[in-house]
Amino acid sequence: MIVAVEGPSAAGKTTWCRAAVAEFVAEYAPTGREPDGADAEIQARYWTGVNIDRWSLAITLEDRDGVAVCDSDPIKLHYSWCLARIGEAPVSRYLHELASVREAMSRRHIGFADAVCVTLPNDEVLRRQRVGDPTRSRRSFDLHLRLREPLEEWYRTMDGLLPGVVTWELPSAGIDGLVPTMRSDRYDVDLLDAFASELPLVGRS
Repeated sequence: MIVAVEGPSAAGKTTWCRAAVAEFVAEYAPTGREPDGADAEIQARYWTGVNIDRWSLAITLEDRDGVAVCDSDPIKLHYSWCLARIGEAPVSRYLHELASVREAMSRRHIGFADAVCVTLPNDEVLRRQRVGDPTRSRRSFDLHLRLREPLEEWYRTMDGLLPGVVTWELPSAGIDGLVPTMRSDRYDVDLLDAFASELPLVGRS
């Protein structure tokens, strides 16, 4: 089973992952060499490649331990969609990434997590938890606060299409609080298409 842990910056995702398992798929750490977006296709392929690597590690951990926990969704398409939803990025960025992920999924290089645990603390709690964690700079924290609502829209859409996949909390019992499941439709591109078509409309092109 592959479990994705999601929520805004400073929501406690990494803390929960560390408590739940000895080894997990870490969130991407910026290198300073990421594409600047001048070429949307190059940018899309870069981020798809990053997340293919994360998915591959999740498969390795699942094969070894039975369960793999991922600090943020391996597909991570929600980020570009959320940015477009609040008008901070063109929708073309999301559409290029969607096409790139679709291609990778058709080759079984990336797939849907079997379970997604989503936590959505309010802004006051997020700000307090940010201050309480001096180990993280969170330079884009204010932007990420604005992504909270579209992130919820994304996973509400998933919850409607895939009942039982989304859990709206980080279980206090850790992975023991989840029902072991391995979905047969991990790599179903038709499911990806259906999900994309159900999402609310996004902003500028």
